[in-house]
Amino acid sequence: MSAVTTRRLPRLWWLGAAVLVLLAISVLRVVTGAEDLASSGTVRATLIALVPIMLAGLGGLWSERAGVVNIGLEGMMVLGTYGAGYFGYHYGAWAGVAGALLMGAIGGLIHATATVVFGVDHIISGVAINIIAVGAVQYLAALTFVGLPGGGQTQSPKLDNVGSITIGPLSDALGEVEEQDIFFVSELAAVARALVTNLSLLVVLAFVLLVLTYWVLWRTSFGLRLRSTGESPSAAESLGVAVLRYKFVAVLISGALAGLAGGFLASIQVSKTTMGHHHFATHFQPRRHLVAAQRQGHRTDGTGIGGNVLAGLAIATGGRPHQLPVQVQQGNGQPVQLGLGHIIHGVRHIQSLTHSLVEGTQLVIIKGVVQAEHGHFVLHLIERFQRHIAYPLGG
Repeated sequence: MSAVTTRRLPRLWWLGAAVLVLLAISVLRVVTGAEDLASSGTVRATLIALVPIMLAGLGGLWSERAGVVNIGLEGMMVLGTYGAGYFGYHYGAWAGVAGALLMGAIGGLIHATATVVFGVDHIISGVAINIIAVGAVQYLAALTFVGLPGGGQTQSPKLDNVGSITIGPLSDALGEVEEQDIFFVSELAAVARALVTNLSLLVVLAFVLLVLTYWVLWRTSFGLRLRSTGESPSAAESLGVAVLRYKFVAVLISGALAGLAGGFLASIQVSKTTMGHHHFATHFQPRRHLVAAQRQGHRTDGTGIGGNVLAGLAIATGGRPHQLPVQVQQGNGQPVQLGLGHIIHGVRHIQSLTHSLVEGTQLVIIKGVVQAEHGHFVLHLIERFQRHIAYPLGG
């Protein structure tokens, strides 16, 4: 029998795909007349929006590769926002980053203890963390933030910026090329300009963690052992791998990355105003299923990053003006508003349908878990709740 051969994509295929996407955006800009579609401001807003999704996806990747389903990513992000708010206000911006990592790791520790040590169902533990984290953070915020300037039970005080990178001469030169409105060349200059103008150090840190995650999981013996604990724990244990230890470490790292995603939401600056986690979370809330989609992808290659970029672009361009206009300050001091309403209008109908399908799928999964864990009694309550939704007036 002949050996089965599989074709692998070229090593730099993602670079060609990025060029094709940028070319498509250039054509779309010319056809629609939406001049801000590929501006440096839009690219910068996309980077800001994709980082928390990417970090949460990386956190889910670490946990899933070790065989632990981490549904509690959202709760760990909430813990991270508090850690960034408290430590960032009292001890400085980078202490806030460390506080976000610490609080997220605490959430990961709780999840690891429940699932790895006591054998609690992964879904039940994750959902419990999501619920408890919100109440715990509101209680802690009421104790520590109320009375501080700009602080409250649902909002941290204004935080210091962690800093940004700007290469002045290169930014000015690229800005001139961008303003010349040359097909494709101006779009390429806009992308390059966004990477050298007011680029937050947290964005740089996020992409460093992305590369580090890929290297550790797929290029080191530690990553090989960790992935073996998720793929075949019994085989790994027979070879002397400390399965429980690796699962614990993976879930702790998962929680820390999710906490950093929440800390990013609390710390990042858009335009001249620091957006607290309360404001950004309001904009981020309807698109939480994007985080779940990235978490379930198990990928850190070009396709996974492409999904994060598209999700970030959807968030950057999808906000209604009265909710959260995405404004990014250009090098000349003029804010850029993304005027893409006529393009997004049709897409929102698809998003609402997709959101309904996602919610329906989640309800089916919850019914299955409840039936397996608690029998028919609670399942009967869920069915009555479904009938109440379908017939709210008792018809």
